[in-house]
Amino acid sequence: MKPKSRWAVPLLLALALSACGDDRPQALGTLEWDRITLPAPAAERVVRIDVREGQRVAAGASLLQLELSRTQSQLNALQAQARQAGDSLAELQAGPRSEAIAQARANLSATQAQAADARAYYTRLQPLGRQKLVAASDVDRARAAAGNAEAQVRAAQAALLELEHGTRSERLAQGESALAAAQAQAAAQAVTLQKLDVVAPRAGVVDSLPYKLGDQAPVGAPLAVMLVGAAPYARVYVPEPIRAKVRIGQAARVYIDGREQAMSGRVRAIRSDPNFTPYYALIGEDAARLSYLAEVELTGRDAAQLPAGLPVRVEFDESGSDGNNSDGTKASESRP
Repeated sequence: MKPKSRWAVPLLLALALSACGDDRPQALGTLEWDRITLPAPAAERVVRIDVREGQRVAAGASLLQLELSRTQSQLNALQAQARQAGDSLAELQAGPRSEAIAQARANLSATQAQAADARAYYTRLQPLGRQKLVAASDVDRARAAAGNAEAQVRAAQAALLELEHGTRSERLAQGESALAAAQAQAAAQAVTLQKLDVVAPRAGVVDSLPYKLGDQAPVGAPLAVMLVGAAPYARVYVPEPIRAKVRIGQAARVYIDGREQAMSGRVRAIRSDPNFTPYYALIGEDAARLSYLAEVELTGRDAAQLPAGLPVRVEFDESGSDGNNSDGTKASESRP
């Protein structure tokens, strides 16, 4: 792989040659900060930018604002649907109105009267039919009318009982589920609306603002990238021959380009899967060896002022390794 800049290889080569006489385990890498990416929650235009790149901000500080109109309208519609579902559930819980029950009772009385009249007419027509004074078809029609009237009475009675017993429990459960679903959709849209005001989740430095005022980023695109944490860390590649000597919690000295004095550090992570040797470690026999990505946290007082991207050389102190993290807890040997 070709070096990213003309001075990187000569500088790191000089660092490596200057350490040839030191038999302490060492590794090369760069200075890095923990990064946080804030993705776009919706495909909306950038209407306001409150910070600039390189600015240090506190947690919760506003970074930029996306257009609210469409998301606000969608939220209003979902909230209206939730209110409608709530009203429907309240109607089910209240049950039928007293006027509806009274109407059903009146309808039952009317059908009962019609049924009584149909039975009486059929009763009067039966002897006349036996005496052949009326046609048999007239008797049949009277009998059918009486049976139909009785069926209407039973239907009216069932309708009245349904109103008197109230709403079924299954319909109440359906109404409650519909209300919960509508409220959840409205709540999710409210969260999306809130995210259109992009704020800093943690205190840190604004590293990058990829989109400018008026741009419309697609969903998921990074709107801002922040550097967070109390101090940077050295991301180095540990050569395979010294991998067994490097442990989490082990003390280390970090040599940074442009600084004469080494800074103290401690290994906070080391990968268990090897990587191929990076371009800036292609020196001598190391070019044919694998390396393991490790992170060394800086514990110096002025570490917070250091920028990312500086070349570093890390020497691991074998006598200072204790197998513990900087907080005193027992650390595992590696992490994936």
